[in-house]
Amino acid sequence: MVDSNAGSHGRFVWYELMTTDRAAAEAFYAKVVGWGTEDASMPGMAYTLFTVGGVSVGGVMGLPEYAKQTGVKPGWIGYVEVDDVDAAAARVKRLGGTVHIPPTDIPNISRFSVVADPQMATLVLVKWLRPRREHSPEFGAPGRVRWHELFAADGEKVFAFYSELFGWQKAGPDNDATDTYLPFSVAGRTIGGMFTKPPTVPVPFWLYYFDVGDIDAAAKRVKADGGEIIDGPTEVSDGSWIAECMDPQGVMFALVGRRTSNRIGYFERVTSRDASDPRARRWNW
Repeated sequence: MVDSNAGSHGRFVWYELMTTDRAAAEAFYAKVVGWGTEDASMPGMAYTLFTVGGVSVGGVMGLPEYAKQTGVKPGWIGYVEVDDVDAAAARVKRLGGTVHIPPTDIPNISRFSVVADPQMATLVLVKWLRPRREHSPEFGAPGRVRWHELFAADGEKVFAFYSELFGWQKAGPDNDATDTYLPFSVAGRTIGGMFTKPPTVPVPFWLYYFDVGDIDAAAKRVKADGGEIIDGPTEVSDGSWIAECMDPQGVMFALVGRRTSNRIGYFERVTSRDASDPRARRWNW
């Protein structure tokens, strides 16, 4: 058992889905990713935890009415732990970002703030109000988030924001100023990348890659349960396969896993990312 508060500044520690159909989304992701579910509703708010081996790794809630009225779309949002939420929120504003929800306490659970970077991609800053003791997660284990990817308006420019806010560093032995895909690390571990999005992507956003073990079996479940494979499968440099997907409520997410054989299997097409595409650098170190 480890104390997740120790040395967690700048780490993604939670993932939350806001959706238009909580019950349907709960059932979909439980089947596709293999998560267990646990009711954690509070007065006035229905909430379900997603679990792996009995350990909570994320949650799902209905999209609040106020959010709908202000144009917020259903989506996944990542929580990044910080040493001091108030100081971090102030730093966001100083660096040109936006604070959507100022530092707020959830009694006996956390202090949090919903923020956006200067290009309007959204994250949550969080500090647990009491130590959370969990099994130390195996990086890349099925059911965990294996990669965090920012589709930015300007990847190089926004990296400076995150570096100053969280202390993230550029990763990869061959990374230099000419790279268009910027892998980043925290505390020596490479956890994601960012790049300048193509014009076809309307707004900057974070995409989260859920490890599913067997990519073919998971993709079958996506389509069988009403989701869509919108890009991929694509082989990346470490031999993993990735697929960008959409759930039945229109929320983007991604899968990463291995193929159980050399056959084409389920997928109608198989691609390797063209070297000219900046995303070909995923896990290329």
